[in-house]
Order: sequence, then structure tokens, then C-alpha cells
Amino acid sequence: MSRGSGGGYDRHITIFSPEGRLFQVEYAFKAVKAAGITSIGVRGKDSVCVVTQKKVPVPDARTLVQQARTEAAEFRFRYGYEMPVDVLSKWIADKSQVYTQHAYMRPLGVVAMVLGIDEEKGPQLYKCDPAGHFYGHKATSAGSKEQEAINFLEKKMKNDPAFTYEETVQTAISALQSVLQEDFKATEIEV
Repeated sequence: MSRGSGGGYDRHITIFSPEGRLFQVEYAFKAVKAAGITSIGVRGKDSVCVVTQKKVPVPDARTLVQQARTEAAEFRFRYGYEMPVDVLSKWIADKSQVYTQHAYMRPLGVVAMVLGIDEEKGPQLYKCDPAGHFYGHKATSAGSKEQEAINFLEKKMKNDPAFTYEETVQTAISALQSVLQEDFKATEIEV
């Protein structure tokens, strides 16, 4: 009896296929793209911006955001200053990675873009994926048209521009318009 491409290796998160793949983690990445939402983040010299389509967020995202807010609030209470963006990104990535270790958990179907203005480092933009990786970016994208948006942003960011606030926001909006090939009303996107 045929079990499809997973061959039974997709039943538990802790079972590797003979090729060394974790199918459940791959399914989480596919869930991000299947949601049909594209988000784009751009970092300028004095600002950072994320533009996304206004659609109903998935439950995994709401849960992760609530937990991250709680963690950031506890950090501020404990240490007396805001949690740095890279520390929060590492916490989110660690949380996502834990979900890949246990058979009784499924990976979160969320790619989180974390942004903020650090007092020492300036504008910061990080992307955390379901496998538990997190990276800092000048500009990035997540969602259904991720690769097309990244290609567009690579051309815009090629000469390492120091965007002003207006240029940062305009670049993010134009990237989203370009990859989705439509003009947006103010009510259809969130900046």
C-alpha cells in the first residue's frame, strides 16, 4: 500500500526520512506560502518598515505574537529597558525550534518578521522561520510571493542605499505592488 511521498516519515516531527528530511517542518514552510499573504520588510538609515496585505492572521501567528509580547514585557520589567530586537528574534527562533523537537508538537506555520529601533544599533530587521533560524536583513519578504519580492528588493538595495523614512516606506510598498502586480487602496495594506 502506497503512503504518498512521505512514506510514513511525515507522521511525527522527530522522524527523519532516509534523505535526512523532516517532512513536518517542510509542511510548516508550505503553510506560510499557502496562506496567500505576502509581507515585505525594508530597513533604512533611520527607520524600518514592514508592509503586508490586510487579511485575517492565522492562529499560530496570534499565539506567537502574544507570547513574544509577554516575553518582551517580562524582559522590560526584569532589566528596566526594552528588549533588543536581536534578543527577541532569538527567543522567537528558539521557541519555533523547540516545536521541531517533540513528537507531540507540530511546527508553527509562521515566518515572523521582527523589527525595531535599537538604541545602540539603530533600525533592525530580523526574519525567524519555522525551523528555528533567524537572520538580520536590510530587506526581506515572507509569504506566497517571497522569492519574487526578494529579487525585486535585491535590485533596489544593490548599492547599499541609506533610505530616509519616506524612501523606506515607499520601497516596501512598491515592492509589494510589483510582486502582486496590482495597485492598493490604503485600506488593503498595513504599514
